[in-house]
Amino acid sequence: MRYLVKARVKSGKARALVRAIDDGTLGKGSIAGDEYLHDMEQARLNDHDVATWVEICFCDPPLGEERPYWEEYLELLSVKDAHSRRTCRHENGTEPWACCDCDCTKKLEERLATQGTSFLEDLRR
Repeated sequence: MRYLVKARVKSGKARALVRAIDDGTLGKGSIAGDEYLHDMEQARLNDHDVATWVEICFCDPPLGEERPYWEEYLELLSVKDAHSRRTCRHENGTEPWACCDCDCTKKLEERLATQGTSFLEDLRR
């Protein structure tokens, strides 16, 4: 399933987050692998310093595996379905793990890329 995640960097954690991204250790040990780095590359920042990204997750509850890795650096403000579960092939049972190869994430990320500024570029400043 795809989720629209909104988060804010915790006070004093920006440099540590950049370091974890740059050295590839963000999410180290998680079954989600490089997804954390991809998410940060795609994340967009709004005028209220809130980062938004699309995340694929098959956990119940949502982000059950990822949450501890994110919460080391970020305050998760919201995690919402990015689209209807009825039309998600994984969720409706027509194709297990469909989110891994579905173009829905790409479309959502392309739309998100038109909003705000690059979270990662802002974080590195």
